[in-house]
Amino acid sequence: MSENCFHCGQNIEKERISFDEKVFCCTGCQSVYEILNLNNLENFYALNKSSGIRPDDSTHEFDYLDTAEIFNRVTDFSEGNTTVVTFKIPVIHCSSCIWLLESLSTLNPHIRFSQVNFTRKTLQVSFSHQELKLSELAKFLSKLGYKPVINLETADKKSENLDKTLLIKLAIAGFAFGNGMFFSFPEYANEILGLNDYWMDRYKNLFRFIMFLLATPVVFYSASDYFRSALYGLKNKIINIDVPIVLGIIVLYGRSIYEVVTDYGPGYFDTLCGLLFFMLLGKIFQKRTYSALSYDRDYKSFYPIAVTKVDFNGKQENILLSELSVGDRIMVRNQEIIPVDGILISGEGNIDNSFITGESSTVPKKAGDKIFAGGKQTGSVLELEVIKNVDQSYLTQLWNKEAFKKHETGLDTLTNKISKYFTIIIIGITIAAGIYWSTVDFEKMFQVVSAILIVACPCALALSAPFTLGHIMRILGRNKFYVKDTLTIEKLAKIQTIVFDKTGTITHNKRSDIHYEGKEIEEFDFQNIKSLLKNSNHPLSKALYEFIETEDRYYPAEDFNDIPGKGYSAKVRGVKYKIGSGSYNGQVSRNHETAVYISRNEEFLGKFIFKNEYRSGLKQLFWNLNEYKIHILSGDNSSEEKNLRITIPRATGMAFNQDPESKLNYIKTLQDKGEKVAMLGDGLNDAGALKQSDVGIAVADDTNSFTPSSDVIMNGQKVVELNKYLSLTRDAMTIVKFTFTISFAYNVVGLSIAVLGYMSPLVAAILMPISSITVVAFTSAATWLRSRKYFSI
Repeated sequence: MSENCFHCGQNIEKERISFDEKVFCCTGCQSVYEILNLNNLENFYALNKSSGIRPDDSTHEFDYLDTAEIFNRVTDFSEGNTTVVTFKIPVIHCSSCIWLLESLSTLNPHIRFSQVNFTRKTLQVSFSHQELKLSELAKFLSKLGYKPVINLETADKKSENLDKTLLIKLAIAGFAFGNGMFFSFPEYANEILGLNDYWMDRYKNLFRFIMFLLATPVVFYSASDYFRSALYGLKNKIINIDVPIVLGIIVLYGRSIYEVVTDYGPGYFDTLCGLLFFMLLGKIFQKRTYSALSYDRDYKSFYPIAVTKVDFNGKQENILLSELSVGDRIMVRNQEIIPVDGILISGEGNIDNSFITGESSTVPKKAGDKIFAGGKQTGSVLELEVIKNVDQSYLTQLWNKEAFKKHETGLDTLTNKISKYFTIIIIGITIAAGIYWSTVDFEKMFQVVSAILIVACPCALALSAPFTLGHIMRILGRNKFYVKDTLTIEKLAKIQTIVFDKTGTITHNKRSDIHYEGKEIEEFDFQNIKSLLKNSNHPLSKALYEFIETEDRYYPAEDFNDIPGKGYSAKVRGVKYKIGSGSYNGQVSRNHETAVYISRNEEFLGKFIFKNEYRSGLKQLFWNLNEYKIHILSGDNSSEEKNLRITIPRATGMAFNQDPESKLNYIKTLQDKGEKVAMLGDGLNDAGALKQSDVGIAVADDTNSFTPSSDVIMNGQKVVELNKYLSLTRDAMTIVKFTFTISFAYNVVGLSIAVLGYMSPLVAAILMPISSITVVAFTSAATWLRSRKYFSI
């Protein structure tokens, strides 16, 4: 009597190991079982009775990964003791695989986090490479039954093309369908014309056998994905949409064999081949559609960031991040995200990689060191030489890092519930129709049952939300409103309250009426102060940098120290300067005044007083936002409150002298009242509030204001059109509801015709992808028309 391994489920042929009253095919499977039990992960076997491939006991297969050249090519990021790598793992197939692979940190203390991208069959792992070598990680995964596939294609991280096996399956089905129609035509013609042809009668069994031979590889190879999906679903106690499709295939195939064997008729082999041909054609269409929905994978879709490019003469130029090339030199200021992988040319690097590693520690860098995209400079200005294009750098993955996790939205929940009960209802309708037609016309019953099972597919329902919202993402991006993911669009449509940060959001970054009060400042100090201002990304610092007229020459800042919400200090050419608020410089701030205070060697020099210039069109904006509650926050004093009250007479609340923590708490207070809050800020002192908000919108005015705390990056010039973006997101949700209606209407009409016996399985197979095409066509037209109402596209 043969036995199966408790872990991998394979038949035990040679070695038989008994342990814990269970049998295993090898020591690898036994080891995995022990690891799972020791870490309280034995539920893995309850989720998946067949957990994966048999472990490979090879001990040297992955040793080449530890060589420096291969290591650097395969890994996404490696800094300090943290390495992040993405492996291609083809055997990932179900929820239990995802559950186990995302629990790796529990199994191995040197693994920090792991995330599965199910559609791409990839696993991203962050681990401590000093304690766990890359080769050991690959072996560890192999012993778990998830052997990574590592080759030049996966190492180069090229974009994935359409699965060639799917094209082969389509070609086989098409070949069988065409030839099956050819061999069945004489019999159909004989029957329709009422002829009794001698040669047809003599060779009909041969033709039927040929059609059987043509249909068999179509059923067992071309349709294998449907069988596999249905089987995995049933193993995990899930009735997915492939279950009724497989039932329809089995009914047609089984009935056809019965008719041929008993000489009852020719069967439905030609229809079955045509059915699978059109279903696979629809599947290719859907795959291409979902591929087109990967807007969040394309860095050009969500990087509005302008970076400061520096030539060899020191001249600065703001260019789009997408225009950067290898060999260019860029400037990175304090608190800015490093946009591309580069080599440090000058400056004192103090890189915070918490966005990448999750740890808040910083790493010092000196000239000649490599700096990865995604790190944040916490000190004086740096000059970097670009060594990788943006699309090759790790920042693209970081912006989308949370997208690797499952965020189930209201639409997702609705779609999943409908799909779940939809399948059960369809099976019920099929059984009822089968019983009825078996008493009326037993032969026709098989066609009716198959037609019902095939035509009733909620594919259009599943496409409606992601395709509509994906289109909206692209339209918003073209109009300089860069949304992180489709979940954000759904959140934006539900916003009730909007909180604006004043400085740099509703005011211009660079245009201000500035005048100076204080002691006379020497040219030497002006040059030093301007050099120090260059290190900061704060809107007031940038405006003051543009205001000071002196030689545009940069002197390095030493001992740079930044206190968020207060100011910063550093030594320039041996002199220590402090730039920031009055209290930071030991002065009492005057009410109704926005000012930047400056000290030299702890001696107060004076202050630059700002009269902010508000963006034109603000009054009209706040009038258009009359459906929302409006709040204004500012780190400055209340000097501008009178002007703001005139501009926003219906403002619900205003708060001044707000430090970063106060802004965050203000947002929390609103949320505690049950309000859905969107926050607009410059992404610097507002980072905490942006992250706390239901939707954080970072406003960028020709700056590298990329922030991991934001859900949206918005061009500053577009702030006065905020109402248009919000209206379009609400329209998007209306379009989704209409597409739901189209999908339901299609299924109601299609099912009615099929139940009444007026639809053949072949017609049902053609209609199934047509429903998806209809949804795509409708949502494309609808989103285009609605967006034209707000934008010129």
